[in-house]
Amino acid sequence: MRDEVDELVEAWARERSDLDLGPVAVFSRISRLSRHLDLARRAAFTAQGIESWEFDVLAALRRAGTPYELSPGRLLRETLVTSGTMTNRVDRLVARGYVERNPDPADRRGVLVRLTPEGKAAVDSAFEALLEAEQAFLSGLPERDRARLAELLRTLLAPFAD
Repeated sequence: MRDEVDELVEAWARERSDLDLGPVAVFSRISRLSRHLDLARRAAFTAQGIESWEFDVLAALRRAGTPYELSPGRLLRETLVTSGTMTNRVDRLVARGYVERNPDPADRRGVLVRLTPEGKAAVDSAFEALLEAEQAFLSGLPERDRARLAELLRTLLAPFAD
């Protein structure tokens, strides 16, 4: 099976036969797949009435487990955004009824951001839609190949881990 990346690599090979084009064959495909995944992710979330950034915050709270709350600092680490951005996002999610702020019993000056039942329902339905879209992307791969692909990608990402 051939794809547009094969044509791209062949064109570069004609022009620059002195270079190892192996990385282009891998990362051009990853880049293209990333674009398709991003579009599918946005579509899945839009169908559920939320945006990608909302999903990121709500999912961090959902993954925290009962009572589905985190400090703003922990949310920053989970979502990799700035403090000002997180404040704005939490404000907007409070306005939508998806999260609430509560005093932190362990720190009189602190707050905890907690998922509301509406927020939990929104993130759960968005996550189900996302998984359905991602399953469709993987449908052409047997399970053993999926596991191997996950392992290979983990190896590639290892140098970037915190």
